[in-house]
Amino acid sequence: MSEEKKTRKTRQGAVISNAMDKSIVILVERKVRHKLYGKFIRRRVKYMAHDPANECNVGDIVLIEECRPLSRNKCWRVKNIVQRAA
Repeated sequence: MSEEKKTRKTRQGAVISNAMDKSIVILVERKVRHKLYGKFIRRRVKYMAHDPANECNVGDIVLIEECRPLSRNKCWRVKNIVQRAA
C-alpha cells in the first residue's frame, strides 16, 4: 500500500484578537467574483487558531494551517508569522 501525504489547507490573515491564552482570532479576507454581474465582492471569515508560545500580537499577518480539532472552535494552528505589526 502506498501512503500519500495529504497537504493541509493554509490561510493567511490578520490577527484581530489575542486576549485568550494560547489562542488567537484571525480575519481572512478573499475576493470573489459575482456570478452574474462580474463585480468583485469581499468575503471575510474569522478563524480561531492555536498559538502555543503566545507570540502573536494584534495586527500581525500570520499563516495558519489546518490541524485536528483542539477545542470546540479551534482546528487551525499558527504556522509562521509573515509580518509583524508596526
